Amino acid sequence: MLRFEVSVEDLLRSRFALSPAMDLCLLLRSLAGQDRPLPRAWATRLLPAFERLRRESELNAALALHTPRGGGPNFVAPPPRGLNQTWADDLARIRATPLEAARHEIATNATGPSARDPRVRAVLDSTDAVSRIAEAMDQAWHELLAADWPQLRAICERDVVHRVGVIGEHGWVTTIESLHPSIAWQAGGIEIGHFPQVGTVRLAGDGLLLIPSVFVANIGAHLEDPWPRTLVYRARGTGALWGEQKTVPRPDALTALVGRARARLLVALDAPASTSHLARSLAMAPGAVGDHLAILRGAGLLVRARAGRSVLYRRTPLGEALVAGSG
Repeated sequence: MLRFEVSVEDLLRSRFALSPAMDLCLLLRSLAGQDRPLPRAWATRLLPAFERLRRESELNAALALHTPRGGGPNFVAPPPRGLNQTWADDLARIRATPLEAARHEIATNATGPSARDPRVRAVLDSTDAVSRIAEAMDQAWHELLAADWPQLRAICERDVVHRVGVIGEHGWVTTIESLHPSIAWQAGGIEIGHFPQVGTVRLAGDGLLLIPSVFVANIGAHLEDPWPRTLVYRARGTGALWGEQKTVPRPDALTALVGRARARLLVALDAPASTSHLARSLAMAPGAVGDHLAILRGAGLLVRARAGRSVLYRRTPLGEALVAGSG
């Protein structure tokens, strides 16, 4: 079991972030068979490009850095700074890694059979290892993840909106325990039964970094510098993305009543979301989403409220009853 000792100051400093580089690493691990397999449709679509990149780029050198336990060097997945983190931010930090720091992490992590391949070893031992690995990861980003990232990012952003709402309504204990079934708040600390005997980690007033991901299999953690103490958890909505649940329950009834597009939007609003979040997560045109939301709002099924720079929509009790009745 892993236990985080948490003070009041830690709660005040806990925050959310997104990590494109971490999600890219998780995707690469899945495609390489090192982690939970991707859904068949995604694997079928991405595997041909992934295998080509392994042949034509230095991607195998990047893959050799990941340990069987799921760890990897910090320089290919630097700690994110907030919710606005982009791949360009991550790539710049990867490229700025000093060679000696990279070599130390390579020596620690690249110890498996794949690291002994002559072509891979030549990259890892070269004086331009950082730039070559960064270039391979940039190619992988653009060919494997960039097209889907707006939708995946929207799912993670909506998750954060939901969690912040839970904090406001029920507090941090409920929010933390909702991240994974194995998490419990016990005697002033966060206990995570999913992990083996890791022991106790003190946050020491730095707070906890919480990162939603669509690729993490269960729940992950970063416990060593330079990362802050971090929990990586599965974002809400990932099951629908992977086809593990229907996007619209009993679509015949709900669709017949309000139309397919409006039914998708109404069901998707299990947590407040903006027009842009809905458009990206459902792969719909923003203008069409706005039109449908206006009709649903006019029918008394949705309300809207401003939250910072965004306008968030949520279901009314009538909208909740309609979705519950259809499912």
